[in-house]
Formats: sequence, structure tokens, C-alpha cells
Amino acid sequence: MNASTPSARLKVKVVPGSSRNEIVGWLGNALKIKVTAPPEKGKANEVLVELLADRLGLPADALSVVSGQSSPSKMIAIAGLDDEMLKKALG
Repeated sequence: MNASTPSARLKVKVVPGSSRNEIVGWLGNALKIKVTAPPEKGKANEVLVELLADRLGLPADALSVVSGQSSPSKMIAIAGLDDEMLKKALG
């Protein structure tokens, strides 16, 4: 990513093993997201990234989990959007 490419960071709280994949809403400064995948071998992270990418209209490889890989609380880096664009896209 070059310096002119916008990027944003998003704090999320993931609930793995849920009955469906859904973005629940804001929980303080973190976005609560439910995923059906179990929290093993990165499966929940993969579904999380796909769900967010789809919602944001970005390719999955524009998103990456930069911290909290094995924790419910994660930080997601998003290339192609700045913080203002991200807030607008997620409501």
C-alpha cells in the first residue's frame, strides 16, 4: 500500500459459533459482529473478513486482522477507505 492509498482501522467484537453471520451494531467504539464459523484455525476470522468486505464493497484482501487473531476483540485494517468513509459505510 502506498502513502496515497486511504486506510482505516476498525475495532470489532466477534461472537463466533452464532446462528447466522450478521453485523449487530456498535458496542461502544467496537462493531459487534456475529459469525457462524467456530473460533478455530482462523475460520471465524475468514468469515469476519468476508462479511465486512462484502458490506464495504471491497475485495477480501483489502482487509486484514492486525491484532487479536485468537481473541474476540480484534483490530481490522482496511485499505481503500479512510475513517470517515468507513463510518459512513457502516452507519
